[in-house]
Amino acid sequence: MAQASRKIAIVEDDLAISQMYRMKFEAEGYTVQTADNGKVGFDLIKNFNPDIVLLDLMMPEMNGDELLEKIRKEDWGEDVKVIVLTNLGQEEAPDSLRTLNVHSFIVKAEMTPKQVAEHVKQALA
Repeated sequence: MAQASRKIAIVEDDLAISQMYRMKFEAEGYTVQTADNGKVGFDLIKNFNPDIVLLDLMMPEMNGDELLEKIRKEDWGEDVKVIVLTNLGQEEAPDSLRTLNVHSFIVKAEMTPKQVAEHVKQALA
């Protein structure tokens, strides 16, 4: 199982969504850690060194776009693979995302957890 050693960070303020994805990815053999806001997410990503980050945009303390901007300024954060997972449509998302090297943009309401898991698997391939 190639993904057994793969690490996923989920930065999402909705606990139910965060736990749903955690259970889905852990069932597939990934190591998962979660953060419920951007400030905690920054430390998590810095210390956990994930292979990929699922990042919500609308969060307390620090929004996802602000967090991503902060990550990209760090040497260790330049190449972290990030999938934005949000309920905002792409046209509502901050323009800054276009320049922040986002791997892909997923609207939560448009994909099932299984589809998101497949998307992550492809991104890590």
